[in-house]
Amino acid sequence: MDLQLDIFGDAEAPGSQTALAEQVVAATATVVIAGHLQRILARSSDRVAWLRARSQGVTATDAAGLSTTASIMRVAREKTGLRGFTGNAFTEHGREREPHIARWVHDHFSLVPSDALFHAVPDRRHLATPDCISDDGTVLAEIKTTSRPFDRIPKHYLRQIWWQQYVLGAERTLFVWEQHDDFVPVGPPRHQWVERDEDEIAALVDRADRLLELLGR
Repeated sequence: MDLQLDIFGDAEAPGSQTALAEQVVAATATVVIAGHLQRILARSSDRVAWLRARSQGVTATDAAGLSTTASIMRVAREKTGLRGFTGNAFTEHGREREPHIARWVHDHFSLVPSDALFHAVPDRRHLATPDCISDDGTVLAEIKTTSRPFDRIPKHYLRQIWWQQYVLGAERTLFVWEQHDDFVPVGPPRHQWVERDEDEIAALVDRADRLLELLGR
């Protein structure tokens, strides 16, 4: 849609420029929102479909482990194994606490909990399921629970975050963690912003494509 604005205001009624500008912003926002929502492949609420879709590509969980050539081989073996990691008491605690922490994220940062599996624009095999997302898809949140305090974000979590940013086209991510002592939360969640890093993303995309070659996908 082509729109022309009279920047001098001589040909338009008072207030019409403001109204037209608001229409342009609204139309642009609608396109952005529709863009990322149209890239949903499955939702974790339908676990069978979600797991099936995840198995066809490289997820953020996979990307977290892609640091070296040896790690690419290891992830390939894990994805082709008859049984992968099915969880333990720590991951179960994380699943139980995630909805509560997600509500905290929404209350403080207006990011909405999400169970959607998205694919990237360049490659439908590049996948991610962020924990929370802004309406336009440009801001994400990643939620973790931990029995030990973080003095810095572990690198494998950063790789997971950067991969999600790449898949969604997001600019930044709120990393949120809740510490627990024997599975009892210790204090409120803590958080730190992680900005997009194009160099790290490019390296991850290269490793992910090498992983897909090994998997024959």
